Order: sequence, then structure tokens, then C-alpha cells
Amino acid sequence: MPPQDLANDQRAALDARHLIHPWTDFREQPVLILEEGNGVHVRDSNGHEMIDGIGGMWCVNIGYGRKEMAQAIAAQAEKLCYYSPFGFLSNTPSIELAAKLAAYAPGDLNRVFFTTGGSTAVDTAMRLASFYFNVTGRPDKRHVITRDLAYHGSTHLSASLSGKPSDRGLISLVEDTIHHIPAPNPYRRPDGMTEAEFLDEKVRELEDKILELGPENVACFIAEPILASGGVIVPPAGYHRRTLEICRRHDVLYISDEVVTGFGRNGAIFASEPVYGIVPDMITCAKGLTSGYVPLGAVMVSDRIYQEIAETTEGRIFANGFTYSSHPVACAAGLKNLEIMEREDICGHVREVGPYFLQALRPLLDSPIVGDIRGSHLMACVEYVSDKQAKTVPPQAWRIAQRIIGETMPRGLMVRPMGSMVIMSPPLIITKAEIDELAGILREATEVVTAQLRREGLLAA
Repeated sequence: MPPQDLANDQRAALDARHLIHPWTDFREQPVLILEEGNGVHVRDSNGHEMIDGIGGMWCVNIGYGRKEMAQAIAAQAEKLCYYSPFGFLSNTPSIELAAKLAAYAPGDLNRVFFTTGGSTAVDTAMRLASFYFNVTGRPDKRHVITRDLAYHGSTHLSASLSGKPSDRGLISLVEDTIHHIPAPNPYRRPDGMTEAEFLDEKVRELEDKILELGPENVACFIAEPILASGGVIVPPAGYHRRTLEICRRHDVLYISDEVVTGFGRNGAIFASEPVYGIVPDMITCAKGLTSGYVPLGAVMVSDRIYQEIAETTEGRIFANGFTYSSHPVACAAGLKNLEIMEREDICGHVREVGPYFLQALRPLLDSPIVGDIRGSHLMACVEYVSDKQAKTVPPQAWRIAQRIIGETMPRGLMVRPMGSMVIMSPPLIITKAEIDELAGILREATEVVTAQLRREGLLAA
């Protein structure tokens, strides 16, 4: 019997028997089987429809069910489904997409290395940095600075760069050359400290770490413009520009990880320059590059770095690549994705509705268990607390985020639970009416959970 003809309980049983899910919790738990998506909505195998408040995983930027995307993918698969990524071969979609990305990238970031996703893009950026310093006679520059609560991927190297405790788990990671500095979270700054003072402290921590390790030993600093899955942490204004200045001062490469913030999530194709005022040495991207329709990632590299490598590498090979690098079908999807974004001015739409989205969430601050609402454009986080004044993280017994999603999903909203936080990144085509619906469901769920906690004696009346 074909799997699609099986009853829900049969499919769930097959799932439990055979499928290992990413970030698996090995305790038995029910599985939600999604069957269909359209616009900002997904529908499960029981026919229940929900607003996808997560946008897949920060990635379904143009929304579900775009027939022209499916047609572009199918047409390229019929024409040329694959090509070998040997250095002397190329294919038309990858050439056209590389040129398109270079036109959007800031400054002189005109060189593109295509990967299979965000993790392999970050991994490639690290290898490029290592290769660059080795071939230019500075092999000791191999240490990397990253941040607590960062997320940079799930390859061994990119997972080592990540700073979310839940993602570091029981896996041995690289520790001798990777160094974490504190996350620039204004909500968690000490009482009495101004945001300007907090900014000075965070910038100083980066420079202190570089000086501690020795600038001659530090290769790069990698930073998400907004720490996305770490809690949508928006650094204080000026942070990106000042940390870039520190890197320039000490000959440290600055890598902007735009896997989440790129392709419209912050109202621009690349947010580094138009939103945050910086031109980094490299940009990593993925997710919204194809709006999740097929896997694809990329590293944008400055001409300066590329030219130095090219001038000094006669007879040397940058031994990095993937079976699916520059995959023609994926690149065709990327081209069609950008065509749709341009034609519909999706970045302009995000700049318009982004402030409305954050404003619609603000009434949640009236709740006794909501400590902070933060975000930028169409990425947001609601952080729940057990004491608003002390900003106390709720005890594990509250299972606060799981309770919230347990109330939102039956009401037609899927959000991302993360410890004491609920994270949202809806498709970029979301309307103001759909934002109102999303915010209303989340407010209702928060009220219901607050009442539950009080009945259980976990929260004072």
C-alpha cells in the first residue's frame, strides 16, 4: 500500500519505527504529519490548518504552494538535473544566480561559492578563512571568535561555532581554536546599566578576546546580525559597525552569517549593509535563498580576499566542495525565488508590515509572565518569565513554551518553542490581517497558560 494511502496511526507508527528526526528527543512523543501548504498556512494529515508562524525554519519566505517555483524546478530537472562540481565544469543557472547575488551583495563581495545549505556555507567560510591565511603566510591565524547563544549550523565545525547550550548537548565539539564571548542581549544587561554602556562592554569583550589570544593568532569573528534561534537577540545600535572596526584594526576577518536575516527577512536581500551599516569580508546565506523549496546555500566572498588567494595559489587547490555544489535545479529555484521577490517587492512589504508585526505583539507585555518582546521586521521572540521585575527564567516544571504551543496549535498557529521563549518568523508574504490573527491566538494562549499556572499553584494570583 502506498504510504499516502495509509491511515494516520499507521504512518505515525512507521515514523516511530524508521525515521530519526533532527534534534531527536528519544522519549516517545506524538508526531504531527504535515501534508500541504498554501500561502502562510500549513495543513496536517487530519485537515487542521494553521498559520506557519515559523516560516518552515525561517525559510519559506515567499510562502507555500507557488506553482511557478514548482514549474521552474521541474523544467530545470528535465533540462539538466545535475552536473559534476569539478572545477572546470559549470552550468547556466549557477552562473546566472552567482551574478545576481553579486549585484545584491554589499561592497566588493562579488565571488560566490555555492553549498548545500547554511551549515555547509558556514563550514566553507571557515575553510576559506583558514586557506586564506595559510596561503598568505599567516598560518598561526587559526582561532575563531563566536558568541554565546549563536547558531551557525550542524556540521561538526559549524556546530562547534554555535553557542546554544541545547545544541552542544552530548556531542564532543572543537574547543581548542573556537572561543565564545557573551551574547549582546540588551534585555539581560545588568540593572542600572544604560544601553550605551552595555554596547561599550560588548565591543570591549570582543577586543579583549582578540588581545588575549593575540591578533596574530585570530582568523575571524563570525556573527549573525540578529542571533536568531538563540532568542532573536537584537544587539544594541552600532554594535555591528563597532565590532567590524575592531576586526579591521586587528586584521581579523568579519563573517556575517545571514542564513536567517538574508533574502527579505529584515527587509533587504542582504541586511548587512542597508540595515546594519557594514560591509563584511564574507556573508553566508541559505534558507530564504530558495525559500526552502530545495536546499541551497552560498558564501559571498570579497574581491580582496579572492584576489589575494588567486595571486598566491599557483599549483594549490582549495580542496572544498560538495556533490551538490552549484546544483542546477537548486540554482534555478534561487533565480525564480529572486524573480518573485523582485516582482512583488517582498522586501518593501516586509519593511511595511514588520513594524506592524512587532507592534501587534506588544500587548503581550501586559501579561504577568511575559518579560520581553523583541525582534526586527519579520522575526520576533516572546520571552516568558516567572518574575517580571527580576527577569527570572521560569522553572523547568512550568514547561512554559511547550504549554504555549500546546494552546496555539489547536487554535490555528504554529510557533517555535525554545525553553522559556516562543520564536516567530512567518512567511514574508503575511498580511496585516494574518498578523492580527497570529497575535490574537498567541495572546489567548498566553492567557490560558497563565490561568493554568495559577490553578496549579505555580504562579501567584
